[in-house]
Amino acid sequence: MSVDAQTREIVAIDRYEQQQLDSMAGVEFYAGILTAGFINAHCHTELAALHGAIPAGCGFAAFGGAVGRLRAALSEQERVRAIREADKTMYDEGVDAVGDIVNDDSSFAVKRESPIRYRSFAEVFGLRTDNEEQCRALLAHPETSLTPHSTYSVQDALFGRVCAELCTAPLSIHFMESEGEGQLFRGEGAMHKWYEEVGFSCDFLHYGSPARRIVASVPSERSVMLVHNCHITQQVIDTILGHFTAPVYWVLCPRSNRYISGIAPQSVELLRRNGCNICIGTDSPASNYSLSMLEELKCFQGVPLEELLRWATCNGADALGYGDTLGEIAVGRKCGLVVISGVDIDSMSLTDRATARRIL
Repeated sequence: MSVDAQTREIVAIDRYEQQQLDSMAGVEFYAGILTAGFINAHCHTELAALHGAIPAGCGFAAFGGAVGRLRAALSEQERVRAIREADKTMYDEGVDAVGDIVNDDSSFAVKRESPIRYRSFAEVFGLRTDNEEQCRALLAHPETSLTPHSTYSVQDALFGRVCAELCTAPLSIHFMESEGEGQLFRGEGAMHKWYEEVGFSCDFLHYGSPARRIVASVPSERSVMLVHNCHITQQVIDTILGHFTAPVYWVLCPRSNRYISGIAPQSVELLRRNGCNICIGTDSPASNYSLSMLEELKCFQGVPLEELLRWATCNGADALGYGDTLGEIAVGRKCGLVVISGVDIDSMSLTDRATARRIL
């Protein structure tokens, strides 16, 4: 393979016999699988300084409360230093691009200097008050667009306004991460009880479900990334796919779900049977032991390695709008190159000791 040193573009891919390679100078040999750079489709790098600060297994509501409380106690220097370390680690482990959730501008100085390409989603909240004005100020940064946080955390007018805005960027919506999300729309469950206790009113419950709220609010021609998908059903998939003409991407963050709530990625086979576009994210450093894409892939035992690598590369690149340059080793692409070692070659599967590192 030949790569233009200045543009990083792949200009040729060649096949050689062993005896040819033996006679060529400067050839490097690697044991393992060669893949394009990874695409981390969902991350919160802003929370890097909270790594290890919130205990695993605390549950969805407790985790959300802890994030707000602990984040407020951090200095700007602490946050930026941790974001820079997270960025470097992701790059070294082969990440080419990140779909990154932002609530403020603390990550953009690092992004400007990073070799990683970032699609930033300014996350709109709003039940009692909203942060729309603050989020719109972030649109001054490159490759940044608005997205509602979720179907349960934004009142109806604001949710609909953000979803319907003319924008070529996808939406990135936290979706069915907890069982309480669906229950809320039925007026029951832990989330409904919590909202009543703190005095949150919701003017969107008439949709009847998170899925029906999305199809009523998002234009069919706008691409959307639905993130987490821990509690989806065939009816949910049918409702979503029956509406959209633009691609829908289903982002799975299995280790984060396990960290927060002890949930395994139980929706994966349902998504596979329906031919859904699956992507992989690591979620936040506060809700995971690391930002390793390879460790996320190890969670999906029984899924062919070739399919897993599509989820972690070309599917994620397509979701973020980078499919023309990243996600595939092909002439004309500018992807990084990653070697995965510790692969069982006979079964073409990842072992527990598998590691990934960037070589280009």
